[in-house]
Amino acid sequence: KLWLLLQSHSIAGHFHDLNQEISTLLDVFPIKDLNLSDDIKEQVELLQKQGRQCKLYVDKNDEVLRLKFFSFLDEFENGRIPNHVELRLFFVERLGIKDVESCRSEIEFLEEQIEMAHTFLTIPKDFCCPISLDLMKDPVIVSTGQTYDRSSIARWMEEGHCTCPKTGQMLDDTRIVPNRALRNLIMQWCIAHGVPYDPTETSDASAETFAAALPIKAAIEANRATAVLLIQQLANGSQGAQTVAAREIRLLAKTGKENRAFIAEAGAIPHLRKLLSSSNPVAQENAVTAMLNLSIYAKNKSRIVDEDGCLGSIVEVLRLGLTVEARQNAAATLFSLSAVHEYKKRIADQGGAVEALAELLRVGTPRGKKDAVTALFNLATHADNCSRMIEAGAVTALVGALGNEGVAEEAASALALIVRQPIGAEAVGKEETAVSGLIAMMRCGTPRGKENAVAALLEFCRTGGAAATRRVLKAPAMASLLQTLLFTGTKRARRKAASLARVFQKCENATSRFGGSGVGYPFASNSTTNDVSVVPMSISVL
Repeated sequence: KLWLLLQSHSIAGHFHDLNQEISTLLDVFPIKDLNLSDDIKEQVELLQKQGRQCKLYVDKNDEVLRLKFFSFLDEFENGRIPNHVELRLFFVERLGIKDVESCRSEIEFLEEQIEMAHTFLTIPKDFCCPISLDLMKDPVIVSTGQTYDRSSIARWMEEGHCTCPKTGQMLDDTRIVPNRALRNLIMQWCIAHGVPYDPTETSDASAETFAAALPIKAAIEANRATAVLLIQQLANGSQGAQTVAAREIRLLAKTGKENRAFIAEAGAIPHLRKLLSSSNPVAQENAVTAMLNLSIYAKNKSRIVDEDGCLGSIVEVLRLGLTVEARQNAAATLFSLSAVHEYKKRIADQGGAVEALAELLRVGTPRGKKDAVTALFNLATHADNCSRMIEAGAVTALVGALGNEGVAEEAASALALIVRQPIGAEAVGKEETAVSGLIAMMRCGTPRGKENAVAALLEFCRTGGAAATRRVLKAPAMASLLQTLLFTGTKRARRKAASLARVFQKCENATSRFGGSGVGYPFASNSTTNDVSVVPMSISVL
């Protein structure tokens, strides 16, 4: 509820932008050229009128609450505690957060939103092409003053359009001018955020005509024709011709979503599936790698999964592939396909899939292990896969991977997901080196590895209860490791460390309340003398 309140302006803005876009579309809608009934015309004209009159709307009550919340933050920032009556009125009466459970739900949801904000980078809207919605590589300006990516606006014009896609205005001419200022801003933003940027090579001329973009269309059509010929070779050629065709399709599908789209549309997937069972190592490797490259395009994922026997054939290559490269690329293909949530369960239920991934994680090459652990992580994000992963030995393989620097981060992330379920926490608890492996990561891992390790331990304690908590609590140097993370860890690591400290404190309090002897959980020292400096857990929340 609190998150929605804070996002009220953004959400209202999105609806307003959508309304403006609909209004623009209706303004350029060729109503006079269509044989529509008077009733339909009247409805369209009414929509046009309403669209033009639309204004940004934010609920007044929401705005009052939002400003009140920010006033609370201001008071805290200035060292003052807001009036408790006003706080109660705001949270309990206005937002309806009336008990501990609903408050805990709010906190956990806000933590997830913070993590997502750090995980997923939002591209500034002005850097995206209004046609493709992708980050612009070569921004150009048309006669209406609007900016588009060169390839998108060139294709728009080539298809015979004479209007500006965004405004609907008629274009005075087809000249396009490079927007170098915006291009430089995009490059600077990409460098600052670590985003790969491969700008299109263009002429130095200050203005270029639409004719310069014609080769783009020609290249696309040439590739399309090539794909058709290659697929004919896959279908009817000799074994040698099929091997060569699979290799060429693999290379053609390596770059460009257009290539991946029309290769699949032309019918390549059924023929590649047959080659997955080939006794020729080169043919099999090329076929599975081509399948991997095709699966990168979102629409092709469903084509591959829905193709009868295709998923099973990919798993067979993963299990019994004739080359190391083929087995690794089969694992990478499963990782790519598992990006679609509904396919995660289908992949896990495929006979031998999880077992083969676990085996590759144990004994594969560094790249093979990376492919395997990322695929297992994706499968672990589906709650229904937990028992299957336990049965297949994936938990044991993930625990073993904690000691491998190349895959430790992903392994800890996958374990953090698995232990959220009781059966997962129980399975991880049975692994002798699980807790010690995660603690070792907290001590010597990368910053990301440390935060994933403490997150996994936190979930393990929350789900595993008192027994799991005591096991982690008694680990050597646990207090000093948590203290170090609280002061030097990443933002997420500090949050998780503070939450784990609170879990430990509750466990200690419960032990003392029922007559047990607590282990004494000091932050500043592991000493058991009377002058131990114990830092209250509550002040460690950052």
